[in-house]
Amino acid sequence: MPDFELRPWIHLLLHAAVPVAIARLFWPREWKRAALWMLAGWLIDLDHLLADPVYAPGRCSLGFHPLHTWPAILVYGALVVPHRTRWLGLGLLIHLVLDGIDCLLM
Repeated sequence: MPDFELRPWIHLLLHAAVPVAIARLFWPREWKRAALWMLAGWLIDLDHLLADPVYAPGRCSLGFHPLHTWPAILVYGALVVPHRTRWLGLGLLIHLVLDGIDCLLM
């Protein structure tokens, strides 16, 4: 029987579902636009391409990848304040919270 772990798949599903759910809940008239901006928070995972190996199932992203560090988190928090960047900043923070939960579950 192949070794199949559900945690990474649930983690990826939550990265898509949570921003969409938050967009639907808080911005019902603009939920599609809000969700797309928040889903753009997934772009911070491009820093995984700098790691060797790119994907390591037992590695916590927080503090390891450059866009997953405290200085970056402070920048993402600052993006929430201006109205024009609010959804992107929120998406980045949601992404990091989900990554943090994943780290705790490892």
